[in-house]
Amino acid sequence: MQKKDVDKIDMEAVYQEYAQLVYRFLYTHTHDADWAQDLMQETFLRAVDSISRYDNTCKLSVWLCQIAKHILWQELRKKNRVDTVALTTDFPDVSGAEGETDILCKECTQEIYQAIHHLPEIEREVVLYRMTGELSFRQIGEILGRSENWSRTVFYRAKQKIRKELEQYEM
Repeated sequence: MQKKDVDKIDMEAVYQEYAQLVYRFLYTHTHDADWAQDLMQETFLRAVDSISRYDNTCKLSVWLCQIAKHILWQELRKKNRVDTVALTTDFPDVSGAEGETDILCKECTQEIYQAIHHLPEIEREVVLYRMTGELSFRQIGEILGRSENWSRTVFYRAKQKIRKELEQYEM
């Protein structure tokens, strides 16, 4: 796409194609569906306003995720939020065998998120994009400016670290 072709971009079609990707990207960071939705809408509003500056040096999806990340960090600074990945600590009030299973599942989930939290930042990002954002390795690589193989390798190594940390809970 040439610079002059930017004016021909159908933003409605762009929204239809990339809205879910941008939403999943933001949800990965916020773990709040409403907030991620609001940020996604703001992302596309800003994209419409700045489409003339899109220079095709990266894929459109990467450009949109860059805008989304910039908006997210602005909001975090405004709200003075430090940790965007909150661990779930509220357990269901249930009784009986099924209730115990539910509680054990919640505890396992919490242990997994604690292990993820202990990963170095880049590994944590890759794991969260993959797990909660349901992004492909190719998409993760594009967002982070790396290759698909790089994101696969980082994810694999991070999984190994998580497994190792979870083993200590079993002892």
